[in-house]
Amino acid sequence: MKEKFARWNVLFAQYLKRDWKKLIIWIVGLGLFSAGYVPAFEEIGKGQGLQGMYETLQNPAMISMVGPTPIDTAADYTLGAMYAHEMLLFCGLFAMIIAALHVVSHTRKEEEYGLTELVRSFQVGRQANSLAVIAEVVFINIVLALVIGGVMASFGVDTISAKGSFLFGASIGIAGILGAVIALVMAQIMPTSSGATGSSLGIVGLLYIVRAGTDVSNVDFSMVNPMGWTYLTFPFTENNWFPLILAVAFCVIAVIIAFTLEGGRDMGAGYLPEREGREAAKKSLLSVPGLFIKLNKGMIISWLIAFVIMGAAYGSIYGDMQTFLGSNEMMSQMFTIAGVSIEASFTGTIMMVMIGLVSILPIAIVNKLFSEEARLHLSQLYSTKVTRAQLYWTSVILAIAAGVVGVLLASGGLGGTAISAMGDSSSMNMGDFIAAGYNFLPSVLFFTGLAALALGWAPRLGKVIYAYLGYSFALNYFGGILDLPEWFSKTAVQSWIPRMPIDKFDGATFITMTVISMALMVFGYIGYRRRDMVEGA
Repeated sequence: MKEKFARWNVLFAQYLKRDWKKLIIWIVGLGLFSAGYVPAFEEIGKGQGLQGMYETLQNPAMISMVGPTPIDTAADYTLGAMYAHEMLLFCGLFAMIIAALHVVSHTRKEEEYGLTELVRSFQVGRQANSLAVIAEVVFINIVLALVIGGVMASFGVDTISAKGSFLFGASIGIAGILGAVIALVMAQIMPTSSGATGSSLGIVGLLYIVRAGTDVSNVDFSMVNPMGWTYLTFPFTENNWFPLILAVAFCVIAVIIAFTLEGGRDMGAGYLPEREGREAAKKSLLSVPGLFIKLNKGMIISWLIAFVIMGAAYGSIYGDMQTFLGSNEMMSQMFTIAGVSIEASFTGTIMMVMIGLVSILPIAIVNKLFSEEARLHLSQLYSTKVTRAQLYWTSVILAIAAGVVGVLLASGGLGGTAISAMGDSSSMNMGDFIAAGYNFLPSVLFFTGLAALALGWAPRLGKVIYAYLGYSFALNYFGGILDLPEWFSKTAVQSWIPRMPIDKFDGATFITMTVISMALMVFGYIGYRRRDMVEGA
C-alpha cells in the first residue's frame, strides 16, 4: 500500500509550485465572488427589501433556481438568511465545476499527454499522482473556505456571524471537494479525458436538476443528494453542520472507490472501452463536413440530449407554480397587478439560463478545430487540396447548426413539459416558448463569433470565451437581484436582448447582434487564413 503512494508528498509540493498562479486566481476569484456581495445585499435589505425578497423567492420557480430557506415568515428573514439563500447554491456549483475540471486535467489528461508515464519512470508510486492531486484540491478548498469565512466576518454585519460565515465558506469548500472526488472516480471509468470531463460535469448538472425538483416538492429528499449537503447547511439561520459530515463521509468513500478502480486498470485506459471503429470507413469521411461531423458527433449528441432533459426538468416545475399561486394570495395579487403571469416571468429568466448553456456547444465545436490542429490530427490534410476555408467554415457552420438545434430542443423540451404540467390552465402555447428561445439566438451566434475570432487570431485564448460566458451568465442571473448599474449589466451580451414573453421582440437588436456575430466570424477567418498552424502544442 505504501509503495503505491510513494513520494506523493513530493508531487503535492511540486503541484502547488506549478499551479500557484492558477490557485491564486481560483481562491481569490471564487472567494471574493462568494463573500464580497455583503454590502450590496445590505442595500437590497433596506426598508421593506428583506420582506419583498422573501416573498419573491418563495415561489417554486425561484426555489428551483436558488434553493429553499428554513425561514417560515418574512419577519424572520434576516440579511444573513437572504445572503445564504441566494448565493450559497450557485457558489457551491461553481466550486464543484472548477474542482472537477482541475482533477481531470491533472489525472487522465496528463496520462494522455504521456506526462504521467514520465513521472512514473522515477521512484514514484503508481497512485501517488492521484493522491497528490486530490490532496491539492482539499488544500485549496480549505484555504478557500477560510478566505470566504474571513471576508464575510470582516464586514461586521449583525446577522452575518463569524460562525455562520465560516460555515458558509466550509459549505463551498466541501462542494469543491465533492466535485473533485466525482471527477476522480469518472477519470478511472471513462476511456478518455474528454469522456471523464463530460461525464463529471453531466453528473454535477444532473444533481443540480434533481435537487431543483426535490426542493420544490419535498426538501427532505434533497438530503440524499450530494449537492444538497452543500447548501442545506443553512448558514446564519440553523447553522447545521451535519450535512458536511455526510459530505465528508461520501468523499472518503468515493476516494477509496477511485483508488481501487485505478489500481485495477492500465494507464491510459478506462473501464468503459472505446468503441471500435469500422474495418472500412464510410464514404462520408472522404469529405471535410463528414469528417468534422464524425469528430464532434459524440459531443453534439450528448449535449442535445442534455438540453432536452434540462428543458423537461424545468418544465415540470410549472405545474407547482399554479398550485403556489392558488395558495398564496399576496403573490397572486402581485403578478395580477404587474400584468405578467408567473409562468411568463419564469420563462424569461430560465430561458436565459438554458440558452447560456446551449452556447457552450458551439464554442466547444469551434475550439475542437484548434485542439485537433494542436494534436497533429489534421497534418495530413494540410498537404491535400483541402483549403483552410473548408476547415474553418465547416467548423463554424457546424457550430451554428448545433446552436440552432440546441435552442429548439431546449425551448421545445421546456415548453412541451410545461404545457403538459399546467394543463388547461396554461396561458402560454408552444409557440411562445420557441419564440422565447430563438429570441436569444443572437447571443449564441455572438459567442460562436467570439470563439471563431479567437481561433483565427489567438487560438490559445479559445477557452477564455467560456470565462466570458460564465461572467455574462452570472451578471444576468444576479443582476436583477443585486440591482447593478445598467452600464455594468450591459457588459454581458444577453443584457442587450429583451426577455420574451415578458418583453416584446426587438428586431433591431436581433439583426444588429446577428450582423456583428457574422462580422466576428469573417474577421476570424481572415486571421485563420493568415496565421501559422500551431502543431504539437
